[in-house]
Amino acid sequence: MQISSLKDIKKVHFIGIGGISMSGLAHVLLNQGYAVTGSDMKQSGITDELVKAGVKVYIGHSEDNIESETDLVVYTAAVKETNPEFINAKVKNINMIDRATLLGYLMKEYKYSLAISGTHGKTTTTSMVSHILLEAQCDPTISVGGILKSINGNIRVGNSDYFVTEACEYCDSFLKFFPYIAVILNVEKDHVDYFKNMDAIYESFRRFANLVPKEGALIINKDIPSIDKIISEVNTNVITYGYKITADYNAEGITYDELGLPSFDVIYKNELIGNINLSVRGDHNVSNALAAIATARFLEIEFKDIKRGLQSFVGTDRRFEIKGKVDGITIIDDYAHHPTEITATLEAIKKFPHNKLWCIFQSHTYTRTKEFLEEFALSLSKADNIIIADIYAAREQNTVGVYPDDIVTRIHKYNENAIHIPNFDDIKNYVLSRASAGDVILTMGAGNIDEVGDMILKSVR
Repeated sequence: MQISSLKDIKKVHFIGIGGISMSGLAHVLLNQGYAVTGSDMKQSGITDELVKAGVKVYIGHSEDNIESETDLVVYTAAVKETNPEFINAKVKNINMIDRATLLGYLMKEYKYSLAISGTHGKTTTTSMVSHILLEAQCDPTISVGGILKSINGNIRVGNSDYFVTEACEYCDSFLKFFPYIAVILNVEKDHVDYFKNMDAIYESFRRFANLVPKEGALIINKDIPSIDKIISEVNTNVITYGYKITADYNAEGITYDELGLPSFDVIYKNELIGNINLSVRGDHNVSNALAAIATARFLEIEFKDIKRGLQSFVGTDRRFEIKGKVDGITIIDDYAHHPTEITATLEAIKKFPHNKLWCIFQSHTYTRTKEFLEEFALSLSKADNIIIADIYAAREQNTVGVYPDDIVTRIHKYNENAIHIPNFDDIKNYVLSRASAGDVILTMGAGNIDEVGDMILKSVR
């Protein structure tokens, strides 16, 4: 059965509770007084934290995990209808909703619900906005797709009218949201297993923009090509920002310090508002910061709080995360798994002090790899040395016939220093036997490639 609200719900079970978003929602419901259980395929730090909070977590999926008196089951897009818990819930006629629908229901309960969308930058910008709200003492509820150091996790349950979350376009999931402010950071080709062409992607973002009420606001990047396809019919306040194109908000006088950290002047409609110093790297984060600034100013947050909030934000896990050093070699991890993101990360590293860059890349899903083979090769070729790991399948089977060596072959057109190494232990040994003090080893991808960095940090050469 499908419900239209959380009214009369008392006990909730999450299938796949170990995911970053699902775990956050579980914490929110637990804090609101619901009884919560869940299951996941493996134990993790996330499931351990849920258990500490009072959630009963089952490791592995079984029909017996659906306890008596459960009156709502929440599942993700990754859960198949053959899942025994999914089947049992249907047999028992228990209410069932997906993750995005639950998030939408929660948003309804807040006056100021902020939804941050875009092909890239959602986690970082959501975190920036969250930092500003915290600095301004707004006591927000936060749901972010990464570990945010200032809240010691991916979720914070506040006691105010403010709710801030990421809004993902995959499977049109963000169309189930109820945003007071919607932010659109960028629009590019991605999730090609769902969106068949760019027109379909633009249509999804257009519909998302139209969810915003008249008294709310759409904050949108004016650098987006064909932006009119998104904003032409909206009935709300439209506020633009731009890195390349003149907009309501722009950054001028951008400078970088010796560690590659940017500072810039904020210009609003040709007037200087103030100066911002960021503690995260890259031109793309200047753009993300403009989106956060525009959002905060619409909420009438003072600029001093905006400035402090942004300066105190040092990033989330897996976003240009400096993990440590081994024999003078710096280990950095980044979540980049789209050619545009890879390019942005490698451009940011140019401003970071180093000798040679060793890039260890794990492509995420077969369909994305097939679609972006040439683009991956061109973006990755900018590193000095490239190691390609096996493709991270995620939810897919290799029905498109694409392999890691296909990436390597294409990289060789631009850079001969590329190799495919399937095994993580072999990757570790390969780079450690060749890298020197002053070099950077960058692990990159949305799968489990960060484990290689952890292995390197534990090594003694």
